[in-house]
Amino acid sequence: MTEETPGFEEKPDVPSGATADDAAEAVESDEDATAPAGDATDVALLAQLDQARTALSERTADLQRLQAEYQNYRRRVERDRVTVKEIAVASLLAELLPVLDDVGRARDHGELVGGFKSVAESLETVVAKMGLQQFGKEGEPFDPTIHEALMHSYAPDVTETTCVAILQPGYRIGERTIRPARVAVAEPQPGAQGKAEESDDSDTSEQDSE
Repeated sequence: MTEETPGFEEKPDVPSGATADDAAEAVESDEDATAPAGDATDVALLAQLDQARTALSERTADLQRLQAEYQNYRRRVERDRVTVKEIAVASLLAELLPVLDDVGRARDHGELVGGFKSVAESLETVVAKMGLQQFGKEGEPFDPTIHEALMHSYAPDVTETTCVAILQPGYRIGERTIRPARVAVAEPQPGAQGKAEESDDSDTSEQDSE
């Protein structure tokens, strides 16, 4: 066996009788042969890095999309839950409206006394806590979206269609109308507006003549 002498590198084989130029070319050819191997390794690593970045971007986009869908789902469930609760409460209170009407009539006739009065006031307190609101007053303009006209007449002292009597109060929960107010309405007398305008014109003429 031969031992390598420390400090000496293995030299490329050079044919005997070769010149110094031939030896230099042999060394350069060996270096050129080893260089492409390093470049190929770098290219492979860069390709793997690009693939990893692409996969990371795709997974990040998937995660963001799933998170957005989950947030939309939560909002939709919460909205549906609130809607179902409102519908259930409105249905329950609608069944109690005839009882509240009886309480109101008893109060108008002075019959709300004793234990009946206490029970009626407790019932009104409970339905108010549940969001039930009564509406409808005499003298307010007629609004077909919240009023139901059961009686009609003409009156000289009104300038527009007006609720002159509340036959049954209306009830709502928030913006949801459970029952419109049932009212008697009065309209201005036919021709009253024209007479009023003629009266105003005559007064103006008299003042101008003076």
